[in-house]
Amino acid sequence: MSLFIEVDHDYHIDLFVEDIGEGRPIVFLHGWPLNHEMFEYQMNELPQKGYRFIGIDLRGFGRSDKPAFGYDYDTLAHDVKTVVEYLQLENFYLAGFSMGGPIAIRYATKFANKEFAQLILAGPAAPSFTQRDGYTHGMKKEEVDGLIDSLKNDRPAALKDFGEGFYHSDISKPFGEWFHSLALKASAHATIACAASLRDEDLRDEVGQIDVPTLLLHGKHDEICEYAFSEILNEKIPNSTLVPFESSGHGMVYDEKEKFNQVMLDLLK
Repeated sequence: MSLFIEVDHDYHIDLFVEDIGEGRPIVFLHGWPLNHEMFEYQMNELPQKGYRFIGIDLRGFGRSDKPAFGYDYDTLAHDVKTVVEYLQLENFYLAGFSMGGPIAIRYATKFANKEFAQLILAGPAAPSFTQRDGYTHGMKKEEVDGLIDSLKNDRPAALKDFGEGFYHSDISKPFGEWFHSLALKASAHATIACAASLRDEDLRDEVGQIDVPTLLLHGKHDEICEYAFSEILNEKIPNSTLVPFESSGHGMVYDEKEKFNQVMLDLLK
């Protein structure tokens, strides 16, 4: 079932949500600058195994509305809260991939209700996507600035270059073209604004507040969000478990889709 859910009544902002299957719900938050379709190989599998797949297109991305504002983590996480409450989800899991990871963390620390059962972070862009004092991991802020400049100059080319290191496995030309097309469905202003949020937001002081079991999944060959991100999160998040994906880059949902799906199914059971 496809539906639009209003997350801002004052400005009439609707998010597109794909809701498939029955059973325990698992909500998926996509990475930058993609949409819920990146989880195609999970959409195919989880409903067939008796679970409910819920994919949200974040504001500015996919088929959701694309307002000029609201691309900070607080607003994006509050949007998730609104969707969860609208769907009246019970005992649900929240899976955040890449940029969806820090948004899921912000939801867990600031907006979660009592029905939130489990957090899943897959290749998360957290606790900080960029380097800071006392934190030497990730891109330099100047590198993100350069990416933003490239987006303003030639967004299709910039996104294609950024996506070159997404997968560790060989992908077909048609698959690569399909994947690139997902990024182009996002608005330019949302793509740029969320890149700025990735550059500026820092969750190091709040990840210790997560009070639900947390599963970390991360590719050992990740060139976008380095594996050390999840090692740090595993140290700081109480009741967390880290599962390495030895043959994956950032895109473990395809690089090792069978393992990714099986880990999810084992957790849901």
